[in-house]
Amino acid sequence: MTIAITTASGQLGSAVLAAVVDTVGAHNVVALARTPEKAKGLGVEVRPGDYDDLDQLTASLQGVDTVLLVSGISPPAERIGQHRNVIDAAVASGVRKIVFTGVQGPETGTPFSPVIHVSLETEELVKASGLAWSIGRNGIYIEPDVEYAATYAEHGEIANSADDGRCAYTTRPELAAAYAALLTSDQHDGSIVNLSGATLSQQELAERIGSVVGATLTYRAMSDAEYVADRSAELGDFFGPIIAGIYQGIREGAYDNESDFAAVVGRPHQSWDAYFAGVEI
Repeated sequence: MTIAITTASGQLGSAVLAAVVDTVGAHNVVALARTPEKAKGLGVEVRPGDYDDLDQLTASLQGVDTVLLVSGISPPAERIGQHRNVIDAAVASGVRKIVFTGVQGPETGTPFSPVIHVSLETEELVKASGLAWSIGRNGIYIEPDVEYAATYAEHGEIANSADDGRCAYTTRPELAAAYAALLTSDQHDGSIVNLSGATLSQQELAERIGSVVGATLTYRAMSDAEYVADRSAELGDFFGPIIAGIYQGIREGAYDNESDFAAVVGRPHQSWDAYFAGVEI
């Protein structure tokens, strides 16, 4: 069985690739990358994998049994066509099974909702492809908050528009374990699974990050408009509202979901006590 990982040089793609190699061996894994040179150090065969090039994808998926479609990062209007290219190439190449990395989130009413629409539309394309399939819906990565810890400590607080909403966070290594399981086993074929750990409130997150940086952090709620302006000032007018939309979704309960992680991986998701005990800032 040959397993292909798309966007293999990216953060999630490379993590999943390493987990799959640990399971089935490097000789059974192919890395697909838009810029193959960036994936040369992964220790597996590398093939070109530009989501905008259907013919290239079709050639690169020859001889592949199972492919992981990692959700793209282009604007939503472009992203669905790119995802369709990967699915169509998989069908044309004789791939047996496709696994998609979807995402949890608010379907309507937030600036992040167009991203969710693309994810849900991709899910429908995957299910209609005629291939065996499984779909993960990722929780929110906790790593960006940890990487922002020094800034939080400087300000003495975490401030956003999530209010008292609870969020199903996860980590890239835990997602890698889950997708390795979905790619190498047929147990969850035909299933959509939520992949995340225990939920956290923003105040709980502030306390945990504070314990790592040795500071007392509090949480301050902002309005949606205030947080959109805050994020747009730092990240620009495209990514700023999208990030703010995630936190609006947290407040509205879109991420307070039960996880299927243990059923997929065969063990519980790493606890936040264990995770933060290993964090070094």
